[in-house]
Parts: sequence; C-alpha cells; structure tokens
Amino acid sequence: MGKKRLSELLSQRAVLGDGAMGTMLYQQGVFLNACFDELNISNPMLVKKVHNGYVEAGADFIETNTFGANEVKLARYGLSEQVEKINQAGVMIARQCAGEKVLTAGAIGPLGYELTANSLEQAKRAFQRQAKALSEAGADFLLLETFSNADELMVAIRAAREVSELEIVAQMTVNENNETAYGERIEVAIARVGNEPAVSVVGLNCSVGPSAMLSAFESIRAVTEKPISVQPNAGLPRQVEDRMLYMCTPEYMAEYAKRFFEKGARIIGGCCGTTPEHIREIVRAVRGMEKAGANIQVSAEVRKKAAGPREVEERLISEKSRWGARIAAGEKVTTIELTPPKGLEIEPILEKAKMCAEMGINAINIPDGPRASARLSPLVTAIRIQQSANIEAILHFCCRDRNLIGMQSDILGASAMGVRNMLVITGDPPKMGDYPQATGVFDMDSIALTGVIRNLNRGIDIGGNRFSPATCIATGVGANPVAPEIGREIERFRRKVEAGAEFAITQPVFDVRMLFDFLDAIEAYKIPVIAGIWPFTSFKNAEFMANEVPGVVVPKELLTRMSEPKTKEQARATGVEIAMEMIEEIRDRVAGFAVSAPFGNVRIALAVLGKIDIGEI
Repeated sequence: MGKKRLSELLSQRAVLGDGAMGTMLYQQGVFLNACFDELNISNPMLVKKVHNGYVEAGADFIETNTFGANEVKLARYGLSEQVEKINQAGVMIARQCAGEKVLTAGAIGPLGYELTANSLEQAKRAFQRQAKALSEAGADFLLLETFSNADELMVAIRAAREVSELEIVAQMTVNENNETAYGERIEVAIARVGNEPAVSVVGLNCSVGPSAMLSAFESIRAVTEKPISVQPNAGLPRQVEDRMLYMCTPEYMAEYAKRFFEKGARIIGGCCGTTPEHIREIVRAVRGMEKAGANIQVSAEVRKKAAGPREVEERLISEKSRWGARIAAGEKVTTIELTPPKGLEIEPILEKAKMCAEMGINAINIPDGPRASARLSPLVTAIRIQQSANIEAILHFCCRDRNLIGMQSDILGASAMGVRNMLVITGDPPKMGDYPQATGVFDMDSIALTGVIRNLNRGIDIGGNRFSPATCIATGVGANPVAPEIGREIERFRRKVEAGAEFAITQPVFDVRMLFDFLDAIEAYKIPVIAGIWPFTSFKNAEFMANEVPGVVVPKELLTRMSEPKTKEQARATGVEIAMEMIEEIRDRVAGFAVSAPFGNVRIALAVLGKIDIGEI
C-alpha cells in the first residue's frame, strides 16, 4: 500500500509541515551568499540532516531543498544548466528521509524579478522546467510558496499544471497590514488564487510571525472554500551582534498552531526561523487537540451504545460536594488559594487551612504547578488538607504534566480519596518555569479533559469502558475576562460549558469594566462564575502582576495607588482595601470569590474577605 495523497490526509486530519531549510543550513555554517539549492549535489548529507530533524519531530511532509532551484536564480551562480539535476537530487534526498509515511513536497519559489509582458514566456518556461523535474523525480505534491505577487503565482500554477498532474499547494506572503508587497489586500489575492482549478490548497507563509499571520488567516477564511495552509516565520528576525535571530519560542509557536487549528487551518507548519524543536511542539499541541476531540466523540458514541438499564446518570452538582451544594443553593461562596510547598514541609499549609476552616471559608483552592513550578503533589496536599482541616479542597488539575493514562488514574485516585472538586486547566508551558528543560505532555487541553471527567462521572473511562461506581466530581474551569483575544476566550468558554463545566473561576480581576463585559458575553452559558481576587502586597508586586503574569491586566490607576504608601504595612493595607472595594463592586454579578494568599500569607486573604481586621495581618 503506497502513501496517501495529500487530499486524502487532509480529509482525515490536519497535515503538519516542516520548518525552515535555509535557517538550518545557515546554522550549520553555510554562508548566506552560497547557493543553498546546489547543496543537494555538493553536500547531500547536510541537507539530509535537516530533513531528518523534521521527520523525527513528527512532520507529515518535508519540503525539498529546491526553493530557488529555477533557471533564473541558478543563473546567478552559473548553474542554470543544472536545473534538472539539482531538483531531482532534492527530491531523492527528501524521499530517502521521508520513508514510507511522510510526504515529499516539491518546493518552488518565485523567480526574484518583476514580471512583465516581455518576461512572461521566460517565467512560464522556468516554472515548467522546475515543476517537471520535481514531478518526474517523484515528489508527492508541489508546494508553490513565498509568492508576493499573485500574478506571478498564477503563472506558476498554470505552468506547473501543463507539465504535472500533482496536487498543488499555493502560498503567498503577507505583511502586518494584511496586504501583499504590491499593496493588494490578501483576501483579494487569495480569492484569485483559490479560484484556480489546479490549486488543491491555498494559504500563507513567511514574512510575518504567528500573531500577524493569525490576523491574515482570519481575513481569508471567507474568500475560499479550499483547505487553507499557514506556515509563519518564528517571529520577525532581530539582529544580535552579527547574526539575525528569530525570537519565537517553540511553545509560543505551538500556542498559535492550536489557534490556527481551532480556526480551521488544514496545513500548519513554519517558515524562516522555525526549527525541528518548533515543529515538535506544534505536532504535540495539534495532535493533542485532535486526540482530545476524538476522545470526546468516542465517549459520546459509547454512551449511546451503552444506554439501557446499566446507564449511569451523572449526579447533580448539589449532590457531589458541599462546595457544589452551596453553589447550587445560590450562596456566595468563598475559597482561598494556598500553594503547595516546594519541599516536604506540609504542616504550615495545614495550619493555614485549619485557620480558614475556623473562619468559615468554604474551600481551599490548590494550584497545580503554577507558572510551571515543581511543588509537592497538589493531590496529596488536597487529601491531607481534607483529612486534617475539616474543609473541602478544590484541586486544580493541569493537562501539562500527564498523558491520558496518568490523568485518568489521578482523577480516579482523587475521587477514591474523597476529593470532590476539581478546577481543570491546560497549564503554563514548562519553559515559563524553573525547569525549562522539562517536556510538556498536553495530550488534552482543558476542554477535552472537562469532557473526560463528565464521562468518568457517568462510569465511562477514556477508552469507552464502563466501570462502577462512577466518580463524583464537581468540575470547574478557568476563565480570563481580559484575554487579548477575547472572542477566542468566549468561544473556548462556550465549549468548556458544553463539555460539562459546572462552575468557573476567573484569573485575578483588577479591571471591573472588562469583567462585566465578559460576564455579559457569556450570559447564555449558565454556570456560576467565581471571581479571582489578588490583594497586592506592594508596588513591586503590583508591577509584577501587571507585566509578568499571563492573563492579567492591572489598570494604571491601581498601580498609581499602590505606589503611594511609604511603608510595607501601609502597602499591604492598601492592597487589601483595593481588593475589598473590588469585591463590593462586583458582588452582585458573581457567585463568589477565590482570593489568593500572596506569598502564603493567609491573613491577607482573610482580611480581604472581612474575616479579620487589616490590623491583624
């Protein structure tokens, strides 16, 4: 059985491409003024090394090292007579690395000069010659990329079709204004290219980083019904000493890959500056989301098959835990966040939990590796708190550190030990924390895991197997009212609710207006929202929250207010006052408050909730 065609793969899942060839060759010591394409003949092992890196990273296709292997560009090096030889060698090298499962894309780039009536025939001949060589050598499809002129791309497409029946992916570059280098709106250019019958996939590559390309991608979705590809640069290059470096981290690229996938991109990869490390993270992120979606669908299908006398109905949230009962009854709930210790000394957090229980706090919120830090197991912490302090725990459950099997095992274990409340989060990338060499798993995201817990609550595991008794977990999710892409945040919130979320806890809220706007936008999704509250302890702390904590916006007036106290005690008191004012202002719009204990100082959190006087902090 031979390889699947590109179109067949696209009908089944997202297809993930490779990254940069030139960047990688440059890193291996090849001079920028060298002919990179000629390396197919003079140094094939170097080219093979680059291809192998992308194959090992999990790419579905690799591009031949032939981007500039047309007669016009090769003539600058005196190599115009070797077009066939260089292109054929490029395909041969790529096919050797690709093996039986990875596709080989015959890469064709622009000619590098202005297209005129006088040069039209030369351009057509150059594209035909290269496309024919790539096709006859055994490329699986043709990838026409980095075209800034739609007219030249149209010439290339038609020329290639005259000499080849291979599927064609046609990609254009775009600037940060969503225009081509010639000032044409990208949606107009893509509409023209997409109308070409020979084109199987149309899309964007190069020039800009993930953020700008996401904007361009959103602008072209409505102008074509064909699958869309996106292969951004790893950000814009910056000159560091005498080198041009691309600054996007693999995790950053992977985060945007997830957004491209969510919005419908069918081919996702990278261009300049993208390395095998970037592609590896992109593969992990996108495949994780595909698995997650598949798991939810499989579970739903199993439920239908299993319907009958043995069907297990999920309990109401009011029956799952005391926390759930309070929410269902409409009580204004309170929880204080206590972070597990970095070592084994658990007694201090147990004493703090006991203090909270005595003061009437409803639950202890226990984060799971916040900011990708390694701490005592939050599950162990939750169990010990519930055993020692007579107060319920809300266990944060992070997708970052466990695979599917490990997550299910821990959820079953938590339920068996009486932990009845969970807050499901995707988790911060490892490179944000103290152990950047750690590997993030991300088999699922928070949406998918929410669906998994709902199924476990019905006695159905990830594989569709039935078990008894079922778990009994009140499931919460995170929410960010000040997310930079608020439309995406609202859409994800909707999907979390549909997956089975029963309550939500927000990121720390400092901007009341933005919170109210968010609450208005999610009003149709009827689950209780608990507001996150963070009391500042100093101006430095407020600055840190404003500038270094993802998902947090601190208004300037609050920063100004925190800059005014002269002593540490005055600063703490001001932070508590701000938090108390926040609570009063939003009290009627939320189901309760999740107050953090900054730096472990539980008295600050208790003061915010009015349980002790500010003077007792």
